[in-house]
Amino acid sequence: MRFALPILLGLSLATSGEPVAAPAASPYARWTRGPSPDPAFFPIAVWLQNPAKAPRYLKAGFNTYVGLWKGPTEEQLATLKAAGMKVICDLNDVGRQHLEDPTIVGWMHGDEPDNAQPAPGGGWGPPIPPATIVRDYERLRTADPTRPVLLNLGQGVAWDGWHGRGVRTNHPEDYPEYVRGADIVSFDIYPVTHDSPAVRGRLEFVARGVERLVGWSDGRIVWNCIECTRISSKTAKPTPAQVRSMVWLSLIHGSRGLIYFVHEWQPRFNESALLDDAEMLAAVTELNRQIARLAPVLNSTSLPPETVTVTSPEGEGRIAIMVKPAADGAWLFAVETLGRAAKARFDFGPALTQEGSVSVSSIEAPDAPIASDGRGFTADFTPWEPRIYRLRRGSR
Repeated sequence: MRFALPILLGLSLATSGEPVAAPAASPYARWTRGPSPDPAFFPIAVWLQNPAKAPRYLKAGFNTYVGLWKGPTEEQLATLKAAGMKVICDLNDVGRQHLEDPTIVGWMHGDEPDNAQPAPGGGWGPPIPPATIVRDYERLRTADPTRPVLLNLGQGVAWDGWHGRGVRTNHPEDYPEYVRGADIVSFDIYPVTHDSPAVRGRLEFVARGVERLVGWSDGRIVWNCIECTRISSKTAKPTPAQVRSMVWLSLIHGSRGLIYFVHEWQPRFNESALLDDAEMLAAVTELNRQIARLAPVLNSTSLPPETVTVTSPEGEGRIAIMVKPAADGAWLFAVETLGRAAKARFDFGPALTQEGSVSVSSIEAPDAPIASDGRGFTADFTPWEPRIYRLRRGSR
């Protein structure tokens, strides 16, 4: 997998005047102190990091911190403000003294309340009831209606068999109730480093979780977490190609923001292991820049399903797609979803073909058109491979 893509994309978007989509109204526009409503902004966050490292994360294409250890404190907020990094954090006493501070763009509403909770006498009790989450969310909204509230849920969003939910294992019906307790709802599952054979290595759990959360969200904004270190695994560590695949699996299935989990406990504890992994840091930096350049496209409203349809002899659903508008045609995002090589046939609908044939190019090679019969084209995908195409109508 090559990672020169963002450089090529920068040329096609910024240098050559490549037309981009007219963005939809930003979902953040409803909050006066929330994340930026600029169509060129896409949330790329990092989980629970030391504010002193904010300049390094900014350089790597991150624009938001999520969570502050035992914070926010005055020192943490001052450090982030000096660096120009935004944060979503708890509404504690210090946070209440900073309601006018533009550094804070949202409030954190706990982490993984859907998992079994520590019991006062030891052991584990049930998850926090959804009704409690909703009640506390209303209190946060009353305290500050100018910022969104983010709730991060656990891996039960994607995997019904997750035993960490305790007495609520195999109860996915809880989740539509949980999401009522947030404006932005996220979840985490880390398939590469997972310790269960049911999940380990199956990147499609990222897509499944996002798709389910979008279905449960009732219009709320969906984000998700991405692994990029070995976390607690002694044997597995994501590759740059796997991270890229998980990111595009999530975006194509409806995620509107990313939170990278960068901690590591093996072979030793390292809070910011990503920053010490030169290969992964370079790959994540380029991937973040690619997403930032594509932000106006990603933030636009997707075109109807009939604009482009996809079929595969390997079975329905093997190739997931997302189609976004462009002034002269469309952007086509595609990814193989089950980790096995697959062929795909893409067919263009009348909205694209009414002015004649449609030309196809990949943003990895914008000057090398892809063979097309004018009404569609075929492609071979490697396991979990993401592709981004430009479709231009009216080519004769």
